[in-house]
Amino acid sequence: MSKRDYYEVLGVSRTASDQELKTAYRRLAVKYHPDKNPDNAEAEEKFKEAAEAYSVLSNAEQRKRYDRFGHAGVSSSAGAGAWGAGAPGFGGIEDILGDLFGFGDVFGGSRGGSRRTSAQRGADLRYDLEITLEDAANGMTAQLRIPRLEACESCNSTGAAPGTQPENCNTCNGTGQVRYQQGFFSVARTCHVCRGAGRVVKTPCTKCNGAGRVEREKQMEVKIPAGVETGSRLRVPGEGEAGTNGGAAGDLYVVIHVAEHEQFERQGNNLYEAVPITFTQAALGADLMVKTLDGEEKLKVPMGTQTGTVFRLRGKGMPALGGRGRGDLFVSVTVMTPTSLSREQRKLLEQLAEVETTDLADKKLVDKVRDIFG
Repeated sequence: MSKRDYYEVLGVSRTASDQELKTAYRRLAVKYHPDKNPDNAEAEEKFKEAAEAYSVLSNAEQRKRYDRFGHAGVSSSAGAGAWGAGAPGFGGIEDILGDLFGFGDVFGGSRGGSRRTSAQRGADLRYDLEITLEDAANGMTAQLRIPRLEACESCNSTGAAPGTQPENCNTCNGTGQVRYQQGFFSVARTCHVCRGAGRVVKTPCTKCNGAGRVEREKQMEVKIPAGVETGSRLRVPGEGEAGTNGGAAGDLYVVIHVAEHEQFERQGNNLYEAVPITFTQAALGADLMVKTLDGEEKLKVPMGTQTGTVFRLRGKGMPALGGRGRGDLFVSVTVMTPTSLSREQRKLLEQLAEVETTDLADKKLVDKVRDIFG
């Protein structure tokens, strides 16, 4: 039976690009894969046919010979010979099948014969740290106690009792993989006995019960930079849990939570503060001492200040993370109306009432207030 034209098999033109060839083959591989068509001889043949066509056309030299001489030009590498591990173009097929169906080393190939590593990176850890607004403004060094899995010193992380060593897994012969025959090709799977390590522990370490890791509490110092806010994450490399089978340790992430302040409200790098003032301070003006993160600061309140007036103290807010400037402090004043008056206070207010005018624009009213209360 004569073979069909390879371009016809893949459904592409003779000028198709490498990407077009790859896309066409992926489509056919998904459609006719034996796993999706069990006991379907026709689908298996089409799958083989597509793989053979792609193995030739995906190789630049083989494609050039095929375009010139047809099937005769690639007879030594096509057909049965094309299914060998060293066939031209089959690295690409193996990659595609691995992407599609989650396995590698098809057709008996070994990708160089190297054993798949079972080393796994340790888990990342999260630590939630609550700090004060003052700590967030000034920076600090936090003392942390982190429970985590660390490498077992007794067995040097091997999981084997001292004086013994892990042995080659008999199921996979130390390769970490076992092969299963599926139709005309074999599929490599991670060994279920050694879980891909290629070695098994016959005599477990009594300290870690063969796990290679033990749970301990690590005490450490972590520097918190000035300017952090709620939600800031600090990464401490290598301070997570220990890896397995020689894998690297994970990282520690410190998540910051800044506690609410009794006086200041924070919005980004700016702070907001509410300050009560008396009626006379609002009417006559005054110099107030207001609290900031750096201590007290003088604030000049001009005469005639109304409730809700906001004053800005530049550079008295939170430092920017990384040291790039500083925010501002916004002070909102509220004129407090007394709820109870002494006899003297009442007398003074009655004097004020006598001189008040219905014309609120009277410029001499402030002078009269000053005379009464001054």
